[in-house]
Amino acid sequence: MPPSKSERELLKTLYRLSHEGTDAHTSEIAARLHLAPGTVTAGVKRLAARELVDYRPYRGVELTEVGRVLALAVIRRHRIVERLLADVLGYSWQDADRLSVTFEHQIPQEVEDRIFAILGHPLTCPHGFPIPEPQSSDLPRPQRLTDLAQGQSAVVALPGGMDPDAVIFLETLGVRPGVEIELRERQPFSGPLVVNVNGIDHTVGEGLADRIFAIVSPQKRREASA
Repeated sequence: MPPSKSERELLKTLYRLSHEGTDAHTSEIAARLHLAPGTVTAGVKRLAARELVDYRPYRGVELTEVGRVLALAVIRRHRIVERLLADVLGYSWQDADRLSVTFEHQIPQEVEDRIFAILGHPLTCPHGFPIPEPQSSDLPRPQRLTDLAQGQSAVVALPGGMDPDAVIFLETLGVRPGVEIELRERQPFSGPLVVNVNGIDHTVGEGLADRIFAIVSPQKRREASA
């Protein structure tokens, strides 16, 4: 029996927490999903019974290898559906994230495959995050802009839950998903960062910079591994 919608959302959240380096306790999962802790605990126990997670009360939850593959399959579908909503239907990347959850779990696998092919096998979702390969069990851990070395370049990715005012401000700087950004200068004592976007230098506060992800281009990553 395939996982339910709620179980798939649990798997997705568990993978994202582990990828961020955050301990996946039921309280944190509940906060991310806006659910009661008891509801999350019941869902985690169902996943544990299917050997998709390793659950130890008061010690957190970890995905098993099978659980990781399934979680990434869920994330892959989510990002493909986001791409459909943004590229074909014209939704913003923020709205694509919100709307995809409402129907992505009802899509048959063959339809997902057809959508992916029609879209031209995209490498990233509209946010700028890589679309996992089929049957993969991990993704490269994303860096934040504040993790870059001076002079290093990467591609911008922005999370769906980012403050709309911050998104509007970044848009005025040209900082949007898929744009290449270079860290030019880091001011001492937790000072602002100077970044270059499209040949223009801008100053970004450290707090905001820490919420911007900097992704190595999936195309470059594939070329490097070829």
